Amino acid sequence: MNQTSHTFSASRAMVGAAWMVAAGIAFSILNIVTQWLTMKLAFPAASAAFWQYAFALVFSLPFLRRAGLGAMRTRYPWRHIVRVGFAAFGVTTWVAGLAAVPIWQAIALVMTSPFFIIMGARVFLGESIGAARWAATSVGFIGAMIILQPWSDSFNWAALLPILSALLWGASSLITKSLTGVEPPETITVWLLALLTPINGGLAMAAGFSVPTGTTLLLFAVAGLLTVLAQYFLTLAYTAADAAYVQPFDDLKLPLNVLAGWLVFGYAPTGYLWLGALLILGASLFIMRNEMKKEQGSHLVSSE
Repeated sequence: MNQTSHTFSASRAMVGAAWMVAAGIAFSILNIVTQWLTMKLAFPAASAAFWQYAFALVFSLPFLRRAGLGAMRTRYPWRHIVRVGFAAFGVTTWVAGLAAVPIWQAIALVMTSPFFIIMGARVFLGESIGAARWAATSVGFIGAMIILQPWSDSFNWAALLPILSALLWGASSLITKSLTGVEPPETITVWLLALLTPINGGLAMAAGFSVPTGTTLLLFAVAGLLTVLAQYFLTLAYTAADAAYVQPFDDLKLPLNVLAGWLVFGYAPTGYLWLGALLILGASLFIMRNEMKKEQGSHLVSSE
């Protein structure tokens, strides 16, 4: 019985890891398409964000139809609006960052998002943060500074855009975390899908709206489909196995994006990327393992 249970658990863990890797591959291809549109074809970043998620919304219509308008019933509309607003600004700054800096640099810097979540949880949610988490957060930011090199003559202010998107996505995640205790997941998902495209549309209008044609239009349709697939693969990964197990496989997005950027654009990351990325990855994994141990400890206490 125990052997059967162990085999079943291991099987689900492998399936979860496979879906997480699939999500990483989908995100890597998506980033290549987005960077090609904004950097090579010079399509405006704000409009690019709108069209990517507009097509994603079209591909998500079957889910919205199945969930129904009743899923939008909530006592916290403004919390949803602010959450999606942060997410939309995060998307726009991320796309603008991809238009300005190599993929490897953008991906490594956006991985600082967990550190912003930790600080935000302390400030806004009142969560206790121990010395270990503060130390890991500090190491992660040192890694980001090594990649950014703001003291260098070659420093580009646009390189801060991925960090800004990490900050905005971190803020959105904090609000999502506060909603998970009072809202069903369908409501949280439907509000995101329903509001993200209109808010992105407003940002695109403010920046000067652009309409894609021909090959550009086709690429945005591909980007929208990849967005939906990547998010769906993530959902399957977290459904199949514990988040604590599959999360490290999400860190594969760094080498996957480095490889994709090198194959398509010829971007060759320099040595300092790997040092900075190693610090960010190490800090993220330490925080994850630390949180997993705390969660296991709380389960043991509650079971007693």
